[in-house]
Amino acid sequence: MVNLNTVLPRNGRNYYLALGLEGSANKLGVGIVKHPVLPEHEDGDLSFKCESEIMANIRDTYVTPPGEGFLPRDTARHHRNWCVRLIKRALQEAGVKDPSRDLDVICFTRGPGMGAPLHSVAIAARTISLLWGIPLVGVNHCVGHIEMGREITGAANPVVLYVSGGNTQVIAYSEKRYRIFGETLDIAIGNCLDRFARTLRIPNSPSPGYNIEQLAKKCSDKERLVELPYTVKGMDLSMSGILAYIETLAKDLFRGNKKNKILFDPKTGEQKVTVDDLCFALQENMFAMLVEITERAMAHVNSNQVLVVGGVGCNERLQEMMGQMCGDRALGQVHATDERFCIDNGVMIAQAGLLEYRMGQATTDLNETVVTQKFRTDEVYVGWRE
Repeated sequence: MVNLNTVLPRNGRNYYLALGLEGSANKLGVGIVKHPVLPEHEDGDLSFKCESEIMANIRDTYVTPPGEGFLPRDTARHHRNWCVRLIKRALQEAGVKDPSRDLDVICFTRGPGMGAPLHSVAIAARTISLLWGIPLVGVNHCVGHIEMGREITGAANPVVLYVSGGNTQVIAYSEKRYRIFGETLDIAIGNCLDRFARTLRIPNSPSPGYNIEQLAKKCSDKERLVELPYTVKGMDLSMSGILAYIETLAKDLFRGNKKNKILFDPKTGEQKVTVDDLCFALQENMFAMLVEITERAMAHVNSNQVLVVGGVGCNERLQEMMGQMCGDRALGQVHATDERFCIDNGVMIAQAGLLEYRMGQATTDLNETVVTQKFRTDEVYVGWRE
């Protein structure tokens, strides 16, 4: 059994309070989470039932013009410009008047992610740690998603599908580690959607993936699916070839290349496929690949629960397809959250960091707070689970 009350709250309080900073990509998030001290946490495996209270969850997104991605240098500049303002807003919203007395720990994203944005947020975390005399916890970005998802949905021990702009992994917990059962061999699904959105030159606000989802919903003939490569390799998958193929189709469509028999009728020259059809086909194809490897992982670990986390996890069609798969399994359940918690946020970093803090894994040594762009999920020692 695990004792989540290994480290008691500061100043004799009956609750923990953590501030989380997230900035691994183009989202800058600041969140504050409160955990009550519960007797049942002294001897159990209840890290998914912390009775967390979200005191603040503030986020600002660096948005680029249509057809453009976000560069690390510009994203880091955005984070530096907004970090102090968001921290002040979060403290005010949470009613924290004296952070040096009220906060137990400051949590920040240690990786994985883009180097320059990660450094910007880490510097901010170190600064306020020294200013207020509060220990630090560096959090793995993926573990933050998982722990926030478990807390919100109440999923005790699910197979996790982690789908975001930088990562695509199927994960299950075993022996103090989140084990990766399958993952992308090249680009992540969110990156694939973002790059296709750039080809289409559709807006980046609120997010490229969301706008592709809306175009896919407008597809008039969902029975006629544009055939795309389907590249599942055991428990892994590949999406770079799919992206290259559909980008070629989109460019031929925009040029009006009537030699392309997939897009145009070879006899009449009439257009058969629209942008909406391409968006729909891309979603259906890649989501089917994700469902396949997730179901295989569920069978391997004998689980009937799936937790979908990460920015792409709030896609309604992905949740629907995963739900259909789980419905075909005995007592299958799919758990997911909305955009407040699926998309990168500071609360998830605070949640995971506070669990680490309660197990005595915080530090005041700045040498231990170095960020890393490559920080795999299975490198984290999950001391708060049995």
